Amino acid sequence: MDIAGLSMAMASNNLQTQVGTAVLSKAMDTNEALGQGIVQMMDSAAMERSVTPELGTNIDLRI
Repeated sequence: MDIAGLSMAMASNNLQTQVGTAVLSKAMDTNEALGQGIVQMMDSAAMERSVTPELGTNIDLRI
């Protein structure tokens, strides 16, 4: 194999690794933000239940 071809293959492999790492980092940041949003929603739902614990606990199924 010639040196130029080997150099191009190594550069391409390096670029693919860097792009994959950047995409994974962005996905992890997005998932962290989504997780924080879920935690905030759960906290606000818990606060609502503590203020009015009778709301949403009973369902009237009479027809």
